[in-house]
Amino acid sequence: MKFIKDFWQRLKTPSKVAVGAVLGMGFAGGIMFWGAFNTVMEATNSEAFCGGCHEPLTVEIQETIHFSNRSGVRAICSDCHVPHTWTEKIVRKVQASKEVFAFVMGTIDTPEKFEARRLHLAEREWARMKKNDSRECRNCHEFEYMDFSEQRPRSVAMHSTALANGDKTCVDCHKGIAHRLPDMKGVEGWQ
Repeated sequence: MKFIKDFWQRLKTPSKVAVGAVLGMGFAGGIMFWGAFNTVMEATNSEAFCGGCHEPLTVEIQETIHFSNRSGVRAICSDCHVPHTWTEKIVRKVQASKEVFAFVMGTIDTPEKFEARRLHLAEREWARMKKNDSRECRNCHEFEYMDFSEQRPRSVAMHSTALANGDKTCVDCHKGIAHRLPDMKGVEGWQ
């Protein structure tokens, strides 16, 4: 019994060296954890990582303006599909883990299976973008900086209307801007 009492007494009054060692190890461990965590976060933002499960998408984007254009600015998967702010990025990564799980479980592990699920995946992404007012689009494209004189008349009418009443967001009109649209037969409101 004295042993237990002495043990608890020692824990209640640790030496300064022990406290310093524990705090130092905690601080070093925290830095190592944070560095590893950020390294993994950045690795999962790469085209190589995304293309592991979504290869059909990484191939088709190469034919779009977001991949190659006169200005030399190129968007990668994470530019459009991962929020830039830290909190929203973490939430999106947790949501995207379902896609990794689906690939590992064999739900979308072949191009044929992916195509069969393309509409479902697209609708889920469009709903996410609609809900956040196409935030990732607006990281690069802002109404305030659009030169309407360089746009076609139809685009000017649509953009100025959307700007004036605020009822639409980018994804409402620009589905398929960077990826081939899925089969939209039977989708309500689609012509």
